[in-house]
Amino acid sequence: LCVGLRNLLQGLSFSVKYYSKHNHLRTVCLYGKIHQKCCILECSGGKCTHQTVPPGSILPWRFFSCKEGTKIPSKRKQDASITTSEHLYKDLLKSEQENWNDISAGYKAMTKRIKEKLEELHNKYTSNSGSPRIRFGENVYFEENGCIFLSKADDDEGNVDILFSTEDLGFSNAFIQRIRISPDQRYMAVSLKSENSEEATCVIMKLGHFPAVEKVIPSVFSFEWATNDVLYYTSQKNLKCQNVFMTNFTNQKHTELVYTEQDARFFVDIYCTKDRRFLTINSNSKTTSEVWLVDCRHPFKLPALVQARTKGLIYHIEHRNDELYILTTYGEPAEYKLMKAPVASSGMENWQLVYALEKKTKLVDLEMFSDHCIMFLKNAGHLYLDVMSFVSHSVQSIKLPTWACEFELESHPEHTTSTCYFQLTSPVHPPKRFAYSFKENNLIEQAVREVPIITNCHTTRLLAKSKDETSVPITVFHNTNSKELHRKPLLVHVYGAYGIDLNMSFKEEKLMLIEEGWILAYCHVRGGGELGLSWHKDGCQHNKLKGLHDLKACITLLHELGFSQPKYTALAAASAGGVLAGALCNTDPELVRAVVLQAPFVDVLNTMMKTHLPLTIEEQEEWGNPLADEKCMKYIKSYCPYQNIKTQCYPSVFITAYENDQRIPLAGVLQYVQKLRKAVLDHASKTRKKGNWIPNIILDIQANGSHCDSSWEDSLNE
Repeated sequence: LCVGLRNLLQGLSFSVKYYSKHNHLRTVCLYGKIHQKCCILECSGGKCTHQTVPPGSILPWRFFSCKEGTKIPSKRKQDASITTSEHLYKDLLKSEQENWNDISAGYKAMTKRIKEKLEELHNKYTSNSGSPRIRFGENVYFEENGCIFLSKADDDEGNVDILFSTEDLGFSNAFIQRIRISPDQRYMAVSLKSENSEEATCVIMKLGHFPAVEKVIPSVFSFEWATNDVLYYTSQKNLKCQNVFMTNFTNQKHTELVYTEQDARFFVDIYCTKDRRFLTINSNSKTTSEVWLVDCRHPFKLPALVQARTKGLIYHIEHRNDELYILTTYGEPAEYKLMKAPVASSGMENWQLVYALEKKTKLVDLEMFSDHCIMFLKNAGHLYLDVMSFVSHSVQSIKLPTWACEFELESHPEHTTSTCYFQLTSPVHPPKRFAYSFKENNLIEQAVREVPIITNCHTTRLLAKSKDETSVPITVFHNTNSKELHRKPLLVHVYGAYGIDLNMSFKEEKLMLIEEGWILAYCHVRGGGELGLSWHKDGCQHNKLKGLHDLKACITLLHELGFSQPKYTALAAASAGGVLAGALCNTDPELVRAVVLQAPFVDVLNTMMKTHLPLTIEEQEEWGNPLADEKCMKYIKSYCPYQNIKTQCYPSVFITAYENDQRIPLAGVLQYVQKLRKAVLDHASKTRKKGNWIPNIILDIQANGSHCDSSWEDSLNE
């Protein structure tokens, strides 16, 4: 989930995500980006980054298709049916918006207090962090407030040149997503993305005394400079990215198609190796990958295949000293390992093992340098580094602070550098900068002025026994001064899909809850990636129910250990996390009092039955194919939140949905809300005499933002 980054040896290359009113940069790892590419549901809690897909009108009738053998109505009848559906949809949408306006009016005082507190925390911990400044020889590039600036490294007077402004170029409603500078610094490619769309536009600027727009390319996903004047890029359409183009800016300017992916399950992106020797064209499905190499010394030659796709084999490529370093699942166990092979004979029969992960270890990212390779690892919730020396052929393991839950990598333009910089963070700890020195072989904490240190939060790691005796990790945060934890409110987080970890980066609202006495718990259930690839495999397709069993076991253990109790417990999930959260509401509603869902995936069965939807084929590797497999259909139906709503007492449910969300179209969420609300009211009418409370089922429809991707201002309002 998250745009990938690597830097040109002689050029700047960094990624940005707009998440504050100051447009600060946030870098995201390469391999994490490849793993999280273009899912229907791509949030793991909090705000999601990245993938770009054009928006479109939401057509409620496309969620219904003719059953096999059903006579298809005439065109005239179809038009009448569509018109009726449009009216029903608009009426339902209007009704929900009016309902939300009525309900939200009663929370104005609380909203005002919370908003002021969040703004205070944002200004205290986030706004002062500043934008990363990337040194490129004597030049330093940085981005602030929708502008890209150039300064000199030895200039202490603050003189800067402005190279790019979103507002001046007519892109005032867009934010800068990715920047790539050509090796000779004559050209700069910038991708711009609107908050209400997943589509990005690439603007190529010719730099100099008077920077000018050279070319504008619509619907671009990833792009890299092969040489000073040759740019490779991938185009996207309907949530898919399957074509690679090359455009050059020599005297004979032209653009040509270089590669086309024919398999709908595969998504294509481009990456430049750290030493700038190769561009890699990466074609990945959820379980299989294939890489083609473009030699940057000969950018007009046809790409060369590294290893033909083999079902179940995933691999990614780096390069050093005429050897390919291959991060791959090849061999046993089917977890990531580092291998190498000569460039001239790159087939997997020539792959030699360089480094293997320990059991239940997650490889978060890998960073290649001229004489070293750093692996960023996660094991049992703890973060650590393995630093491999190509000179001494040794590996040094470094454990990182226990409070840290997530890496945030920084850009390293030169692979010959002697220091690797990165940041550590947690939901309640603002990013803290660290540096690893290859010369000194030690870790250095970088002091940052004006950013207070969090000292009043305690971090606990637990293991819950699931139904099949599997140990499921839980990370818990609470205020060190809290007494009687069993009386404190508890917010539980879950995701459990696509092999993606729960989002545990810093969020102002999480710290606010800790300061107000809340307990935060993160349940790392199967289906996610916290314990490696096998953890994901054990929670997808015909194993999805294991994730539900894990979630129930985690919440039960928390209550048993005295962390709150059911009547003070809320459950939060976003996107695909809505499957497990919604399923728990059906099976064990007594465990929680309230549920908060953001752009939730709640109708797996109907969605996976619609092969005309853009991502259905690709998603079969995660959820299965109910059209081809009756057992799969019955299995999905057994846990699908929408299919299993019944007349019973539910927790109160608050849902945020987005009008421009193409991954979770609004029509499906509306249907879920209507069915759930009816079940709640039916149950209340049958048990009214017993004095049972009636849960609230609330839907907030956001006009701005698209699938969990919002600006700081919009997310603050949410």
